[in-house]
Amino acid sequence: MSTDRDEWGERLPRHLGLAAATAVLVGSTIGSGIFRVPAGVAAKLHDPGPVLLAWVLGGVISLFGALTYAELAAAMPRSGGVFTYILEGFGPLPAFLFGWSELSVVRASALGAVATIFAEYLGRFTHLSPMAVRIVAAVAILFVGTLNYVGVRFASAAMNLITVAKYSALVGLVVLAFSAGEGSATHFTPTWPNGLNLSLLSTALISIMWTYDGWADLSFMGGEVKNPARTLPLALILGTGAIVVVYLFLNVAYVYLVPLPEMATSKLIASTAAEHIPMLGAAGGKVVAAMVMLACFGTLNGSMMTGPRIFFAMADRGLFFRTIARVSPRFQSPSAAIWLATGLGVVYVLLNDFQQLADKFILGIWPFYALAVAAVFVLRRTRPDLPRPYRTWGYPVVPILFLLASIGMVVNALVTDPVNTGITFGIILIGVPLYFLWKRRAVPAGAT
Repeated sequence: MSTDRDEWGERLPRHLGLAAATAVLVGSTIGSGIFRVPAGVAAKLHDPGPVLLAWVLGGVISLFGALTYAELAAAMPRSGGVFTYILEGFGPLPAFLFGWSELSVVRASALGAVATIFAEYLGRFTHLSPMAVRIVAAVAILFVGTLNYVGVRFASAAMNLITVAKYSALVGLVVLAFSAGEGSATHFTPTWPNGLNLSLLSTALISIMWTYDGWADLSFMGGEVKNPARTLPLALILGTGAIVVVYLFLNVAYVYLVPLPEMATSKLIASTAAEHIPMLGAAGGKVVAAMVMLACFGTLNGSMMTGPRIFFAMADRGLFFRTIARVSPRFQSPSAAIWLATGLGVVYVLLNDFQQLADKFILGIWPFYALAVAAVFVLRRTRPDLPRPYRTWGYPVVPILFLLASIGMVVNALVTDPVNTGITFGIILIGVPLYFLWKRRAVPAGAT
C-alpha cells in the first residue's frame, strides 16, 4: 500500500486538469433525470410560471452550493469531498453517518438505477427480457468498474468524450426546438393563473434537485485534481453553471414544444418533444433513446469515478476497514474501494430489492450537503489561518440561502410525507450505534 502523501495528505496521483474536472462534474450530473423529471414537475405545478420558477430555483440552489463548496475544496483538496468537509467541521460521527448513507444505499442505488435505465433503453434497439435487462445493467457496472480500476486517466478520457457528446446533444435539441420545432409561445400563457403554492413548489424541488444531483460529486475526487487551489473552484462553478444554463433552456424548449397538460402525462418528455420536431421524423424516438443511453453511461462512469473515493477517504481516515484504502501499485487507483462500489451496484441490479428504498433515500443526502455548507461558517471560526485560495462569493448570504432552502425541503418532506421521510432518516440514524461499535472495535485491547 502506498504511504507517500502530498502536501495535503493525499496518496492518489493528481491527474485531473480543469477540462477533465469540469467534465466529471457535468458528466456525473446529466443523466436520465432531465429526460423525465420535467413531466413530474409539470404534473405537480400545472402552470408555466411555477414550473419554470422551480427550475430556476433548483439551479440557483445548486449554484449557491457550488460557490460554497469551492472554498472548502480549494482549502482542503482531499479525497471524499463532502466527507472531508463534515469531518473537519463537525467531527467523525456526522462524517461517518454520511459515509454510512453512501455505503448502505445511496451509491448502490445510484449505480444500479442508472445502469438499469441504460439497459432498458438499449431494449429500444434490441429486445431484452426483464432478466436480460438486469444482466446488461450488471455488465455495464462491471465495465465501468474495470475502466476505473485501470486508472483515472482512462475513465477521465471516456468521461471527456461522453460529456462533450451528451451536452452537445442537449444543446442541439434546444436549437432544433426553436428553429425547426412545431411549438408555440401560447404554451407559456397564462403564466400564473392559479398563483403559487409554496408546499407544492418545495415538493417539486426535491425531484428537480435529483436532476441537479452531481454538482457536488467532483469534490469526492479532490485528492486527484491538479493545481487544486485554482482548478477545483473553477470546475465547480463553471460546471454547475453550464448545467443550470442547459437545463433552463431545455425546459423552456419542452414547454415551447409541448403544452403543459400533455407534458404532465409524458413519461419521457424528451421523446414527446422530439415528436414535435418534424425533421427528426420517425427516428426521433431512437435519437432520444440514444441520448438517454449516452447520458446514463456517462453518469454511471461519473458515479464510479467519484463515489468510491468516499469509501477510500473513510478508510484512509480510520473510519472504515483499512484495506479499502488500498491504492493499486500498478494503476494508482483506489482499487479496493472501486471493487466495493462495483460489487454493491451489481448486487443491487441483480436483486433489485431496493428501488423503493432508493427513491426514499434521495432526500436523505441533502442534510449532509447542508452540513458541509455549514462547515464553511465553523471552519472560518475554528481555523481562521487555514489557507483559502478562494472565498465564497456572497458570503455569508449565499451559504445561508442554501441552508434555508435545504432545511425547507426537508421540513416540507417531513410534513407532507412523514412515513417515507422518517424511514429515510431512520436508516441514517442506524449509523449512530454502528459508529460507536466501530470506535470500540478500533480501540486496542487494554487501551483506556
